[in-house]
Amino acid sequence: MTSKQRVLATLNGEIPDRVPIAEFAVDFDTVEKILGHETYLRAKAKSQIAFWEGRHDEVAESYERDHIELHEKLELDIITFPMATWYIPPEINDPPPKRIDDNTWEDKYGRIYKYSPITADITCIKDPVMEQKIFTREEFEREPEIPRPDSRSWGIVERVIEKFKDKKFICSPDSGEVGIVMLGGMERGLMELMENPDVVKAAADYLVKQQNAADKYYIHPDADGILWGADFGFQSGPLISPKMFRDFFLEPNKARAKNLHDNFGIKILKHCCGNVMPLMDMFIEIGYDAYQSIQASAGMDICELKQSYGDKITLWGGVNLENIQSGTPEDVRNDVRRSMKCAKSGGRFILGISHSVAVGSNYDNYMAMWDEYFRWCDY
Repeated sequence: MTSKQRVLATLNGEIPDRVPIAEFAVDFDTVEKILGHETYLRAKAKSQIAFWEGRHDEVAESYERDHIELHEKLELDIITFPMATWYIPPEINDPPPKRIDDNTWEDKYGRIYKYSPITADITCIKDPVMEQKIFTREEFEREPEIPRPDSRSWGIVERVIEKFKDKKFICSPDSGEVGIVMLGGMERGLMELMENPDVVKAAADYLVKQQNAADKYYIHPDADGILWGADFGFQSGPLISPKMFRDFFLEPNKARAKNLHDNFGIKILKHCCGNVMPLMDMFIEIGYDAYQSIQASAGMDICELKQSYGDKITLWGGVNLENIQSGTPEDVRNDVRRSMKCAKSGGRFILGISHSVAVGSNYDNYMAMWDEYFRWCDY
């Protein structure tokens, strides 16, 4: 079987030649060890600084070249396009943010950006523009603007897909996921859900209309699926109650899934960290074809999920990121063996790390995962 055939069989509930293996993403420090040279691929902070400095072409060249080289060297069955693998922001005339200290920047609008050494990412920690914005139903009741990908970014996608189409399972970029709508960010978004529920519902309906219309510009014609990445849970449980999720976001997410299934014939793979066990029945109802992450440290056990949902949805995970980062090779091998023992039977299982091959992953542990995988992967 090709990788594409193997993954499609798994998602369709059939038994492939072997368990597929894939990752949501492989971050730059592991990519560099595999390729033997520096990269911008999944180097989010490094890429952001390069964009601020106007080095867009340099990043674009690395994204394309290194994405292809990574998948030529690793036997991953799925090609994905997460953040910092394909999108190149437009070049603008605004001055770059001013560096305040080694880890902090401020732009001309007063936004504050901070570097995290844990994730090697730069995030906006203060946005006075958004803090002052007042959300109204009227802005979400107008006809939506339909976004389109820019040609430079889309060229990266096309050339990577051209290299691997008909060989590996391709998860195309898409126009977006409704998920849980958090207007103004997490903290304010939770308040808007309580104080302005009608506005949040209008925003969710607006996103469905906008994203469904834009899919034709984002779904690559050679794509087999898409991979949505919004998180719905904390360590201890969902971000919002299951009832609130059902009342606000079940139908919008179902409408997005229906559009992709009916009009594009592609699979929907859902990444979601945290403890989302109370939402699993709704994951099935929405129509996700696979659930990726399965964070054991948040109480999500792949063996329990297999027993309860293994005939309804493909489970993708089984190796604890914490063991990849700070455990031993034997810890990782134990994860592989346990997951294969309980989740392999009957199909609908893809091996991978809970979350991704994140910054700080131990290369030797990751290679131990691959070695143990090949001992157990065949059906």
